[in-house]
Amino acid sequence: MMIFTKMVGFAKKNVVLMVAVLAAVITSFIIPPDEQYISYFDFKTLSCLFCVLAVVCALKNINFFYILAQKIVKSCRNIRASILTLVYITFIGSMLIANDMALLTFLPLGYFVLESTGKQRYMAFTFIMQNIAANLGGMLTPFGNPQNLYLYTKYNINDYEFVGIMFVPFAVSVILITICCLFVKKKPLEISEKIESLNKKRTILYAILFVLAIAIVFRGIPYYVGLIIIPIVLLFADRKALKMVDYPLLLTFVAFFIFAGNMARIDAVRNLFSWLLEQNTLLFSAISCQVISNVPSAILLSQFTDNYRELLVGVNIGGTGTLIASLASLITFREYTRHNPTKVKSYIGMFSAFNFGFLIILLIVSSLLFH
Repeated sequence: MMIFTKMVGFAKKNVVLMVAVLAAVITSFIIPPDEQYISYFDFKTLSCLFCVLAVVCALKNINFFYILAQKIVKSCRNIRASILTLVYITFIGSMLIANDMALLTFLPLGYFVLESTGKQRYMAFTFIMQNIAANLGGMLTPFGNPQNLYLYTKYNINDYEFVGIMFVPFAVSVILITICCLFVKKKPLEISEKIESLNKKRTILYAILFVLAIAIVFRGIPYYVGLIIIPIVLLFADRKALKMVDYPLLLTFVAFFIFAGNMARIDAVRNLFSWLLEQNTLLFSAISCQVISNVPSAILLSQFTDNYRELLVGVNIGGTGTLIASLASLITFREYTRHNPTKVKSYIGMFSAFNFGFLIILLIVSSLLFH
């Protein structure tokens, strides 16, 4: 009974993984497993993602991001400055440690700031802005969002070209988020929490590992080198970090690789998706995210188009919109409802208004760029 309860709990917590596995199993009946299955998997993407997640977990265990953010927020004197700082920290964090990890790290800080200063009424707005910042901030770097890492590797996109493709949508996102936050009134704020100190030796060690992980992403070092060094070092330095890695996310990628690979071998599906993407890659990729989320959209649609520029932008801005458009949005929703279980409807209403507003504006801007 206890095992069943744990299984149900795991399934509820990892809905996207369950859907991915189901999709993989169903398509495996249509395209039975054969020697081509091995070609479905992008081992470099999986390795890079694992290495980055492992090092970020180690840094998180020494409170590196929390202490850094806390020092910045402590310098703020009013609620508007604090919210802007929290949002910008999440924005920058998503570029460096991926959007999911940025939210898992900085949403608790947002809760702490608002709860300890009696400003809980701003919690929904702050969480939603942090969520949008995480989804859109991560678009600028190859490792900022999981789908970026996959597309960057699959299409072998040049570093400068990648930044060039994403810069305008990124810049517009920064401006829009800033404007939204500026509507918050400048009410005084005081944070009296004592700031902890960092373990310098571990900080230096993990910083070196982080640089190694980023070098792998940018193709400076073969991925298998990091896949050997990083786990071995963490095995001795912080085994807990290896246990904390988001393995369900990695398994989600594996399942969607199987699903996407099988779908690409079904003639009717290949013809339909190829036609839709030919009509408008940007629009169709952004819309698909609203239904099946941005990571699976990127994996699936990449099987049917070479137009990686519009696909890349589409699956990034498509992370805004519905609650299921991005895994990061589900993390934010879970974190908010944990603290405010009676305010679910009002949160969803505010979330939808802001997210669809951002999606529409970014789609218009991006359409003008490509057409």
